Amino acid sequence: MNNNIKKSEKNQQTKNNILQKCTSKKLKNPKFTSYIAPFISKTVKERCESCGDLTIFLADFEMKNKKLHKASFCGNRFCPMCSWRMSCKDSLKISILMEHLRKEENKEFIFLTLTAPNVKEDKLEEEIKHYNKSFKKLMGRKEVKSIVKGYIRKLEVTYNSDMSSKSYDTYHPHFHVVIAVNKTYFKKSDLYINQQRWLELWQEATGNSSITQVDVRKSKSNNLKEVYELAKYSAKDTDYLVSRPVFNVFYRALKGKQFIVFSGLFKDANTMYENGELDCYKVRDEIEYVYMMCYQWKKREYENTSIRELTEEERKQFNKDLLDVIEVD
Repeated sequence: MNNNIKKSEKNQQTKNNILQKCTSKKLKNPKFTSYIAPFISKTVKERCESCGDLTIFLADFEMKNKKLHKASFCGNRFCPMCSWRMSCKDSLKISILMEHLRKEENKEFIFLTLTAPNVKEDKLEEEIKHYNKSFKKLMGRKEVKSIVKGYIRKLEVTYNSDMSSKSYDTYHPHFHVVIAVNKTYFKKSDLYINQQRWLELWQEATGNSSITQVDVRKSKSNNLKEVYELAKYSAKDTDYLVSRPVFNVFYRALKGKQFIVFSGLFKDANTMYENGELDCYKVRDEIEYVYMMCYQWKKREYENTSIRELTEEERKQFNKDLLDVIEVD
C-alpha cells in the first residue's frame, strides 16, 4: 500500500477522537504546571496553565470528522499537549524525509536502538552526556562511517517504577536512530554490519562491556510503526508526571538537551522540508469541512462555545489543504 494512502488513513481514523485526545492531555495540565512552576517565571507559568484552553476545530457536514485548526499552545517541551503535537509533526516530517531519500537518493534504511543499563537519578544527566560522546565515537568508526550516508538520532528517557524489578526507581536513556545507507549495503558482505558487531561497536564506544544487546533491523518501506517509534515523545508524560521528585529529575537532566539530531543526507533533506521543497510528498486532506467549532476548557472538559458555517472564502482556504501532521497516540 502506498505510504501516502496509509498516512491519509491514519489521519482519517484519528479525526473522530481528536477532541478526546486533547481532553486527556489537558487533564494533565494542573499537575504539569504545578511541577514545572519552580523552574519557570510567573509569565511562563501562566502561559503553561492556559495551554489548550481554547481550541478551534474544523468539522465536516455530519460533524463526524474534526481537524484541529488552532489552539492556544504554550510550546513548552514538557507540556503534555505540546509534546504530543510536536510528536505528530515529527512523525510526518521523518516519514517524508525517508520517502524523499528512498526515491530521490536511492537509499535504504537501518533502524538502530542503542541502550545501556539503567541509572539512578543522580547519574542521569551524566549518562546522557556520555551517550552523546559515545554516539559520536560510534559514528566516527571507519566501518560505520563508510556505510552511513546520514542519520536521525532521537533521545528517549523512560522511568522504571516497577517495585518488583531490580532496576526499580531508575532511568533508562537510549537512542533511536535511523541510518540511510546505499542499497549495496545489504548485498556486500564486506560492508554489512550484523547485530553482534553493532553490539561490539557500541560496547567499545561506551567503554561498557555490560551492555548485552542492541536492536538493529532493516526498515520496511511501508512500516510507519518504525517512524512513530523514532518520532515519539523523548519523555512520556506518564513517566515524568508520576511524582514531583521524578519530574525534577527529568527536567534537570533534559533541560537544554537536543532531543532530535539530523546529519548528512537527512540534514540536507530537513532543510528542504522546512523550506517547503518536499511538500510534494504531503497528502491533501480529502475531508470537506463546512463548520468551525470553538471549544473552551471548563473545569474537566471542553465545552462547545460556538459553531458557525465557514464562509465561501474560508472553504476555499481551509479545504484540500496539505496535512502537516500524522496523528499519533
